[in-house]
Amino acid sequence: MFIEKVHFMKLRSVQLLLVYRAVTIVCLLTNAIGGIIIGIFVAHVSRAQLNNTPSIAGCSVFPTDNIWNRDISNLPAHPNSANFIASIGATGSLVAAFRSGLGNNGAPIGMPYIVVPGSQPEVPVRFYYTHESDPGPYPIPPNAPIENGPDSSGDRHVIVIDSSTCKVYEMFASYPQPDGSWKAASGAAWNLNSDALRPIGYTSADAAGLSIFPGLARYDEVAGGAINHALRLIVNNTQQAYLWPARHYASTNTNPDLPPMGLRLRLKASIDISSFSLQSRIILTALKKYGMFVADNGGNYKSWTISGAPDNGWNYHDLLQLSRIQGLDFEAVDESSLQVSIDSGQAKDFSQSVQPTSTAKPIKKTTSTPTSTPISLTLAPQPTPTSAIIQENNGNKKGMNAPFLFLIGGLGILLVLIGVGWQRFVRKRNKYLNNGEDTS
Repeated sequence: MFIEKVHFMKLRSVQLLLVYRAVTIVCLLTNAIGGIIIGIFVAHVSRAQLNNTPSIAGCSVFPTDNIWNRDISNLPAHPNSANFIASIGATGSLVAAFRSGLGNNGAPIGMPYIVVPGSQPEVPVRFYYTHESDPGPYPIPPNAPIENGPDSSGDRHVIVIDSSTCKVYEMFASYPQPDGSWKAASGAAWNLNSDALRPIGYTSADAAGLSIFPGLARYDEVAGGAINHALRLIVNNTQQAYLWPARHYASTNTNPDLPPMGLRLRLKASIDISSFSLQSRIILTALKKYGMFVADNGGNYKSWTISGAPDNGWNYHDLLQLSRIQGLDFEAVDESSLQVSIDSGQAKDFSQSVQPTSTAKPIKKTTSTPTSTPISLTLAPQPTPTSAIIQENNGNKKGMNAPFLFLIGGLGILLVLIGVGWQRFVRKRNKYLNNGEDTS
């Protein structure tokens, strides 16, 4: 009886040993899977940290080496910086032309845009400035949001991003037509994977001949912790000149102390922004590192107006703090040393830069300067559905977002911990079953 009991206990021990060894194999596999998940997570985060190129719907917003995305915090000041600052308004305040909610006209406050899929039908567009506009058709939906709403009489910009081709289509003074086509003063299509600029002297949907979308402050970027590009600046008056990468001016004033289109300005490094709340501090940090481009005429006298996309995530009181920043807190930057080619937005690293090669000089006047909406386009706009306030089609976003990545990373760490715990348990159990001999 005693022998049978011993035999049964040994048999039971062998069975348990096989079970625990199977569990050990499972734990090792769990460890391996967890390690792989962590590796993928770390690699992805590392790439994101090394490559801070802004993106939208899975598309980069111009290449990493584009001038919009270059750090200009260490570039020399422009030799005429003090006069530029004085002419814009040394005592003027920084103003955010975007926020949450709706304005008095019932439209979102800011520069809206919409992301469309590759299946979006292209429609004809008739331009007033035909020879300086990229011809249609453009993939513009009938409910594309119009700056300041469908009943506005202002600039009426329309921005559409095709997520399948990574192209952004921008129009100025845009009016939808009953047949689904559009009329606009001017328009340009930009390949977000390219550094190409407009032809010299050509306008775009912006007075400076630049793209509008890359210069918008977007809430999704602020929510992610950083804006990694220059912003778009509107000033009251500019001179009849432009600087690379701008291609166009919209002024007849030859005063050399007025800012030329394309002038890059930055917030001085000495300005203490530690007391600002989070949203404002992120914007001000971007203005120190990437600065802003003079891109259009407008705004209030002496105000420094930056553009952004409307979003319900913006905090009005937070953005209002930006008004504590005055014009004298900025300085103009000479970025001519970063230029690779006059016809490209590609820019050198500052470490590769040489001495500045040029300053703003008046350019021969072009045949057309769209400074206002043409009379032929100021007819009452066609009704646009209220859904035009949509900013972005979230269904078209691509790639993994940060919360999902951290969830994956956390799961991987949890699996590793479980695996390690099980291994320790199995080893102790195996020692007990084998009279102290560690068989693992």
